[in-house]
Amino acid sequence: MKDQHIVITIGREFYSGGQRVAKKLSEDLGIKVYDEDLMNEAAKDSGFSKELFESQDEKPTNSFLYSLVMDTYSFGYGSNTYSDMPLNHKVFLALLDTIRHIAENESCIILGRCADYALEEMEECTSVFLCADFDERVKTVQNLLGLTPSKAKDRVRKEDKARSSYYNFYTDKKWGSASGYDLCINTGVLGIEGSAKLIEHYIEERYK
Repeated sequence: MKDQHIVITIGREFYSGGQRVAKKLSEDLGIKVYDEDLMNEAAKDSGFSKELFESQDEKPTNSFLYSLVMDTYSFGYGSNTYSDMPLNHKVFLALLDTIRHIAENESCIILGRCADYALEEMEECTSVFLCADFDERVKTVQNLLGLTPSKAKDRVRKEDKARSSYYNFYTDKKWGSASGYDLCINTGVLGIEGSAKLIEHYIEERYK
C-alpha cells in the first residue's frame, strides 16, 4: 500500500476510540490524521476565521436549508445564491471544499465532519464507522472525565446526538447506518489495534 493514494474517513460514536484508531492507522500507514486541525486548513483556504469553524464544528442548526446547500454544492456556486446564503451554510461548504482538496492531494485520514459524504465519489476513499457498547463508553467517560454515572450517560447521549444531528442535517445519509459506509466496526470487540488492522486488511484487499 506504500505507493497507493489512500484516503480513510472515520465516523465515530463518542468515546468509541476514533482518535486512537486513527493514530494507529497513521503510524502503520505513514499518513496524516486530520481532526480539529482541519479547522486551520479550512480557515486558510476560505478566509473565514478558525474560531468561526470551531463554533460550527459538528453542531447542527435548525435553520439549515438542505435543498439550497445541496444544489449549490452539486452544481457550483452561483454568485447571487452564494452571497445570500446564511453564514453557517457557507462555513459548511467551505469545510467540504477543504476536505476534498486535502483528499485529492495527499493520502490522509479524516475524522468526522461529514468527510465520507464529501468524498463519496472518490474511488480511493474508504469510509469507516466506529461504534462501541453504550455502557462501556459511559464507564470510560465516567473514569476519564470524573463524572457521575448519570452525568456520564447524559454526556455520551448528548455528544452522539450532536454528531448524528449534524450529519443527518447536512447530508442525505443517516449517521451510523451500515449501508452508508464501507466498514462498520465495534471497537469494544476488536480493540484499537484490532480495529486498525481490520481497516488495513480491507484496504489491502481493495488494492489487489
